[in-house]
Amino acid sequence: MAADTQTKTKKDALSKQGTLNPCPQEVTAPLFQGSEFFDPHDLLQVKYEMLRHVTKGSGSVTETAAAFGFSRVAFYQIRRRYDRYGLAGLLPKPRGPRRAHKLTAEVMDYIKEVQDQRKHITTKDLCEKVQSHFSITVHPRSIERALARRQKKRLR
Repeated sequence: MAADTQTKTKKDALSKQGTLNPCPQEVTAPLFQGSEFFDPHDLLQVKYEMLRHVTKGSGSVTETAAAFGFSRVAFYQIRRRYDRYGLAGLLPKPRGPRRAHKLTAEVMDYIKEVQDQRKHITTKDLCEKVQSHFSITVHPRSIERALARRQKKRLR
């Protein structure tokens, strides 16, 4: 496999895993310059080597963090997550809301009530009802997923 194809394949894999470094050009550490093994695009490798560099006593936190493309504050956050979770702590945290914050129990109870009154109501109509009753905008797919989760819980 050609080097360019191999690099593209690796970048695609890193991107799918969420571990593609968004700023590889900021990694100026000599370890990552002209090396076939050390890849500035591999975010996990960059974070691990940054931690290892400081642990070995090879440089100050501020200098090392800058050479690996991070701030001093980011270094300490990364180290805290590594100390707590090991290598898994170096993985990026999932982004976005951790739960359906608009579709509270109160909203879902209201949706169930409306569904009981009108058996064949569409999710689009449910969105409009929720909008007028609670003054919140919800996507129809969000309601569908919340209803599916609720149904799944009942089946257990």
